Amino acid sequence: MNSLSELHADIEARVQAIRDAHPDWLCSLGCDGCCHRLAEIPLLTEAEWDWLREGLAALPPEQLREIGRGIAALAGQSSRPIVCPLLDKSSGACRVYAYRPVACRTYGFYVQRNLGLYCNSIESRVAGGDWAEVMWGNQDAIDRRLSGLGNSRELTEWFISWKQDSA
Repeated sequence: MNSLSELHADIEARVQAIRDAHPDWLCSLGCDGCCHRLAEIPLLTEAEWDWLREGLAALPPEQLREIGRGIAALAGQSSRPIVCPLLDKSSGACRVYAYRPVACRTYGFYVQRNLGLYCNSIESRVAGGDWAEVMWGNQDAIDRRLSGLGNSRELTEWFISWKQDSA
């Protein structure tokens, strides 16, 4: 069985193993470097969107409206990098951290260099010898697992469709 919860558990186990070996690992709640430098609007499978939508629906109305404004602006933005509209810029944390997409859960160590999807700070530490034994994850394997979880659409498309359907 290839469910989203199983994928989350596998990713969390990998992240925990890295944190256990490297207590100074950079990726954790409150690190927002990647959130400020997204190469593309995140693609989410239907299963990921269903999960994220639960987190969004639980937010206070003003936060949801603010996210909606950010998503509307992002939908028309052509410049890159982009800032994630789910980021609370004042705290540096994701407003829906527990519900975040797989791309956000894996950003630091599952590398897609052709899209610029990796953490430059982690790569610098590895290249400098601090974490020389860190092995980068296989994004293609994650993508294969995600492909079994429904059609993918950009975050902006899912959100706009949801708000139109609920209006």
